[in-house]
Amino acid sequence: MSLDKDLKRFKLFASDVGLFITLAFKDKKYTENIIYSKLLSNKLETNLGYIYENVVAQILRTKGNNLFYYTMENTTSNHIYEIDFLISVGNKICPIEVKSGNYRAHKSLDMFCDKFSRRIKDKYVVHTKDYKRENGINYIPIYMLPFL
Repeated sequence: MSLDKDLKRFKLFASDVGLFITLAFKDKKYTENIIYSKLLSNKLETNLGYIYENVVAQILRTKGNNLFYYTMENTTSNHIYEIDFLISVGNKICPIEVKSGNYRAHKSLDMFCDKFSRRIKDKYVVHTKDYKRENGINYIPIYMLPFL
């Protein structure tokens, strides 16, 4: 994967997820931080995908994986398909899609797997529910990620 990486395209992750959350959601310096408090008490309606991706990046990197991702254009619309993480196992790759909400929709993973089916070992969706395996995809809770 290193031979094909595009150095003009990259993602940034914080190495400290707790600090990242504090910086992203802290709305005041010294008074009651309403947004931060709502987040901590699970009362904030927001898409937390980027937080989950940060956690996954930290876990994968800690395990010694390089952080690769993949994007491809949709030929029928302006939508871009994106695989959140790619890890290598032997001479195969394992795509990882991170979901903070609806884990049943994973069009990017499906398109990627159709395109590179011969190169794929295992497919993963990291989500907030229990483990299951369905249609060749491993749906794993985030706490199981260190065991990949």
